[in-house]
Amino acid sequence: MEAQRRAHRPAAFLLLKEPHLRAVNPAEERVIALIEPTAEQMGYRIVRVRLSGNRRKRLQIMAERISDGEMGIADCERLSRAISPIFDLEDPIQGEFDLELSSPGIDRPLMRTEDFERFIGHDAKLEVAIPIEGQRRFRGVISGVAGDVITLAGERGEFSLQFSQLSDARLVLTDRLIELDLKRAKAAEAAEQKNLNEGNEA
Repeated sequence: MEAQRRAHRPAAFLLLKEPHLRAVNPAEERVIALIEPTAEQMGYRIVRVRLSGNRRKRLQIMAERISDGEMGIADCERLSRAISPIFDLEDPIQGEFDLELSSPGIDRPLMRTEDFERFIGHDAKLEVAIPIEGQRRFRGVISGVAGDVITLAGERGEFSLQFSQLSDARLVLTDRLIELDLKRAKAAEAAEQKNLNEGNEA
């Protein structure tokens, strides 16, 4: 879902306290700091924010429902309506920009250690900011998370990386991941239908 927004005042930057991959510059951190409280109150988790473009900026916000990890069109519209007044008031982005709200997708980015814990047993691709023994990209099955340390099982055995070393991370699309996503979608649909039926009965 996309919407056009225009900012009128200079943006003030507010650094987030915890290091993570959800934002890669102060402007994105500022956006998360502004919209996250509202999103969480509504039952949504901000997965990632990315600002791109020069003359015409594009602000992409990935989000998901905290309850089940789903994010439909109706959810995007609902969250967009809720955060639009925040952008009007705070103007975190200078100049005109397009706002895009979306779900993380099946092969989603892994932005927090909690994401790795949630998808233990699934394949992931990781990239580090500074090469380790000449290697920047790694792939393996997430086998464990202990504090800041992510352990993956690769072709040559297990290896560990610190979350703080990562510059990018995402799941790899596999049959098992697709099966998990279908089960989650069916469960979400069943819960939504149940709530609808209960509402009609009331």
